[in-house]
Amino acid sequence: MPFAGVDTGSSTAKAVVMDDNRILSQNIIKTRADSAKTARAVIEGALDSVGMALEDMDYIVATGYGRVLAPFANEVISEITCHARGANWYFPSVRTIFDMGGEDSKVINCDGRGRVTRFAMNDKCAGGTGRFLELMADILEIPLEELGKVSLESDKPWVFCNQCVVYEKLEALSLLKRGIPKADIVAGIHQALVIRVIELAHRGTVIEGDVALAGGLTRNPGIVARINKELALESLLPSEPLIVGALGAALIAGERAKTHN
Repeated sequence: MPFAGVDTGSSTAKAVVMDDNRILSQNIIKTRADSAKTARAVIEGALDSVGMALEDMDYIVATGYGRVLAPFANEVISEITCHARGANWYFPSVRTIFDMGGEDSKVINCDGRGRVTRFAMNDKCAGGTGRFLELMADILEIPLEELGKVSLESDKPWVFCNQCVVYEKLEALSLLKRGIPKADIVAGIHQALVIRVIELAHRGTVIEGDVALAGGLTRNPGIVARINKELALESLLPSEPLIVGALGAALIAGERAKTHN
């Protein structure tokens, strides 16, 4: 029987429905104020697309910030564990995962079976998250989805002097008034964000083996390019980096289904 994983994050909710080792459907929606309704909406959307219902699922695992608010789930598991498993499914050679989301960033080390060996998490400062880019997009009056493209137009990123988001906001405003090209400012913002995440990695993990990317920020081509440049490597990008956590949850659900039958 099929099984599913649901990842209710701060910005988006994701669901993946699988059978055996094959993805049957996936769904991504924006997170609403009511996390329980969001979780139900995202899983029902994924199920509707393949003509299934919740009662057809053999096992469901919930993860993400809203994981405890998914009453239909058989089990809840941390997003760190789920991201490691999902990244391993995409890339069995991966040993380091950069998960960059709306509210936090994580660097995860895993073994060849997708089991977490170390991790570091940024959950107190917005400087390495999607919220930081949203703030800067508003200041620069550039659509959020265009920031990555604009950053790639610069060959001279501005080096921000401060590591604090509040002061970087003020510095960006000052740079605009001075006539510094927006592309250079945007490239500098991307550079500052990525450097923070790399510094996070050095505090609790090691950057080793193949590096995979996950999370909404890695849909941004400027972020991906900057990570590759700073690490001097070619990172591995899933076909849909947003579903990595939900995919890992579904894979674990499949294992649980076998033991419960």
